[in-house]
Amino acid sequence: MKVVIDWLASCGGCDVSILDLGVKILDVIGEFEIVYWPVALDFKKKDLESLDKADIAIVNGAVRTSEQEEQVKLIRDKVDVLIAYGSCACFGGIPGLGNQFDADEILKRAYVETPSTTEGKIPQPVTKLNDTELTLPKFLDKVKPLDEVVEVDYYVPGCPPSASTIEEMVELLLKLKKGEKPEKRVLASDKSLCYECPRFKSLVRPPTINRPHEIVADQERCFLEQGIICLGFVTRGGCGARCIKANMPCRGCYGKVPNAVDFGTEAITAIAMAGTGEDYLPPMRITEAIDKIKDVVGLIYQFCLPKSKLGDLK
Repeated sequence: MKVVIDWLASCGGCDVSILDLGVKILDVIGEFEIVYWPVALDFKKKDLESLDKADIAIVNGAVRTSEQEEQVKLIRDKVDVLIAYGSCACFGGIPGLGNQFDADEILKRAYVETPSTTEGKIPQPVTKLNDTELTLPKFLDKVKPLDEVVEVDYYVPGCPPSASTIEEMVELLLKLKKGEKPEKRVLASDKSLCYECPRFKSLVRPPTINRPHEIVADQERCFLEQGIICLGFVTRGGCGARCIKANMPCRGCYGKVPNAVDFGTEAITAIAMAGTGEDYLPPMRITEAIDKIKDVVGLIYQFCLPKSKLGDLK
């Protein structure tokens, strides 16, 4: 089977995570032919354009530019199965936090207003590089997860996906090679991360909210009970609780549990109600909880703002 691997608006960590398979990656190479993987091998866009057909595409990164939008549409046309790999591809990821601002604001901040920039200029649609005239891709008005642009068959969440999740994806690929077509799904647990978390929970209301660097967290107790915001209760499990085991709270990179309507609003409400034993809190009490959180959007919607009910905050 021919496999395309590509990246869009991403940091490259998802591509590197594939190497977390270790020696098992040799099994993958033995079973599949990688016909396009520009971050790892010497492929250019023209190689993808000239490709007649491939079986599977594994695409990481969100869609931020017109070029990326065209790229993922081209890939979708050439493959039978498309896998959204990583939080950016599945939910918009950290690049999706850019949806708080207009595109012009972002470009101005990046090229003109940063402290280290002197006499910065925003690149023009048509610019010159070494006397060669270039037409730059359009910076889209918002960041989009892949399924807002093309049809996605399977979702592999995580920032980046854990080794166990990648192994599950490899098993999926092998089934596809055998001619099986498992139902479309997210390769993660339908239960929250709390079901995997080894920490003791007594549902004690925290006296205050602490940022992780402000206290030394007890490795045996629930983060929330120590006043440290952990989003495991509204996040899909399946990652192996890697961050929790490293004494760091969950930030939600595996996306919301299936029965959650909106990741952020449910997280904020639950944080405000933690340990109260109440079924309802007036909006004022929820607002008080929000006021205690530094950069509430950057924390609560860190990986999923484009997929939230807010969509963007412009």
